[in-house]
Parts: sequence; structure tokens; C-alpha cells
Amino acid sequence: MDGVTVITNPTVSVRVTSTANSFEALRRFNRAITIAEFKCKLELVVGIQASCMDLQLFSATDTFLQKLDDNEALMGSYPVDDNCRIHVIDKSGSQSGVFEDLSAVEKFELPDEVYDKRSESVRSFLKKNKAGRFNEEKAAQKEELQVQRDAEEKLLAEALSPGLRCEVQVVGQPTRRGTVMYVGNTEFKPGYWVGVKYDEPLGKHDGSVNGKQYFQCQPKYGAFVKPQYVTVGDFPEEDYGLNDEM
Repeated sequence: MDGVTVITNPTVSVRVTSTANSFEALRRFNRAITIAEFKCKLELVVGIQASCMDLQLFSATDTFLQKLDDNEALMGSYPVDDNCRIHVIDKSGSQSGVFEDLSAVEKFELPDEVYDKRSESVRSFLKKNKAGRFNEEKAAQKEELQVQRDAEEKLLAEALSPGLRCEVQVVGQPTRRGTVMYVGNTEFKPGYWVGVKYDEPLGKHDGSVNGKQYFQCQPKYGAFVKPQYVTVGDFPEEDYGLNDEM
């Protein structure tokens, strides 16, 4: 009977872990290299010096097999198969995860006065092209427009006062009737706001926002809207049928 020839793949794919970090890397190595050469290649993978390495071999199911402790032996002389795990232990005593913690890394920060002098920076480009916040003309126009809107909003707000009957027409929402309860500035958003107590529970709150009470009403009867959406006049209460018995 003819002899049986066993052909072994000259390379092997192994999973590499270490005490230096929590990552697992998949790498392919030549079986013909020595363990000493293997450790040198692992330096680039785990960041541990070859002279400080202890190697442990685990099976594909992570069962410990043995140590790879003979630096002169060939890697192929050990039972290293595809998908086995090589665990690298750092004998130098470095803390685990030291290469993952970036909080202790000193970050480089360029002072504003130095950055301003750079000619090829984003800030320099924006300045040259008068774009973004460096477009003074556009910024002035925007500021002027906002001042105009604030003035118009103030005039509308001054025409309103608590106690007046009103109708609220917000774009995309049904028309609602109620009573003006508050007119003025608020802490939750800038500008002028009108607090309204609706005739029916069609609002959002009881007249308070973020813990501050602006006016009193029942829960779900209160709301704040912008002055431009409020029209005052003789608006009697409407029957929405919300209190009908079934």
C-alpha cells in the first residue's frame, strides 16, 4: 500500500488578543517562522515589545492548549490551526487598556492668534470670500431684519391685553377661541408671547411652562402663541361638543 502524504497549508489564520487592549485581530502568518520572529510580527499588532511577550495558544473554541515558550521552535511545530487564538501577555506590567484610554492624551490646541495668521486655513478662506460670519453685509441685513420683526411683533403685542376675547389661527391648526391671559416676554423663548386660555381643553398646559406660572387655567386649556396669530374681538364661546354625554 502506498504511503499517505499529509499536505499542510504553509500559512495559518489566527485570532490575536492581548492584555494591552480589548481588541481581537485576525491575522495570517507563515508556519515556517520561529516563535521569536512571530513575536516581532505581533509587535505591530498589539503594541507590546517582543522581549516582554508571553504567548498562550487557545483552540478555535477558546480552550487553553499550551504556551508558546520556545523562541527557537517553528510556529508550525505547535498545534496552531486556523481560527485558533493567540493571547499575548505583557510581562512589563503595563496596565490593560492603556492604548484605548484617550482621556489622558494631551491634545494639541492652536491659539487663535496663531490660527488667524495662517493663510490656508478655513477661517482665512471665509474671510477672503466674506462668507459665513465674516459676511458683514449679510450679517447686518439679517440683524436689521430681526430688529424689524421684533418691532412689528411688539406693536402687535401692545394691541392685546389680558381679559380680551380672541380667536387663534395658527398655520396648519384648527381655529380656536379663548381669552387672552398674558402678554409679554417669557423665560422659555425670546420675543413676545400671548398666553391664551382656550374655551375647551385644546391647549398644552395650565398656564405654566418649565415650572413658571404665567397665568392660571385648567390643565390642557392653556397655550402660548405669537401675537400675529391672535385676533381679538367679540368671539362668543363655541360648543365643541366635548362635554356631551354618550
